[in-house]
Amino acid sequence: MQRSSADGHLTERETLEERVEKRKFSEAALKEVESTTSSYPVTDSAILPLLHIAQREFGCVDEEAVRLIARTLDVEPLRVKETMSFYTMFDEKPRGKYLIEVCTNISCSLLGSDSLLGYLEERLKVPRGSTTPDGLVTLITVECLGSCGTAPVMSVNGEYHEGVTREKLDDLLREIGV
Repeated sequence: MQRSSADGHLTERETLEERVEKRKFSEAALKEVESTTSSYPVTDSAILPLLHIAQREFGCVDEEAVRLIARTLDVEPLRVKETMSFYTMFDEKPRGKYLIEVCTNISCSLLGSDSLLGYLEERLKVPRGSTTPDGLVTLITVECLGSCGTAPVMSVNGEYHEGVTREKLDDLLREIGV
């Protein structure tokens, strides 16, 4: 434990290594980890599957999870981070119950996604890349959702919403309880 003094009061907070030491896979996840790692002759090859297991197990792949994977595979944490940073499906912080992804590619931008994104930030009272304080919604941008012909497009928990207008957006937000 580290002790730090603020305004004359001592507080205790765990170091990263202490938090990492406590982070463990559940029994079911551990069996999956063991099964997965045994099927790869090269340790690094198991990083991606273990990232998926950690995301599912912990709700995100934070620093503690990165170090757990690294320790499990006997690789440097940087190697895990390099793999993780290439993919958008791994979160460093827990997501909200609803993940809203707004496409910002050229077709969607030309047809109003920037305006819709600003409107969402206003309504949710959070900037893009953030989660509402109640943990209900995480708002992110994505480069392309692959539906340029029906722009502007957004996704809520993987379900596409095409030709989105403010009215459609208001209806959608009502449906999810915002």
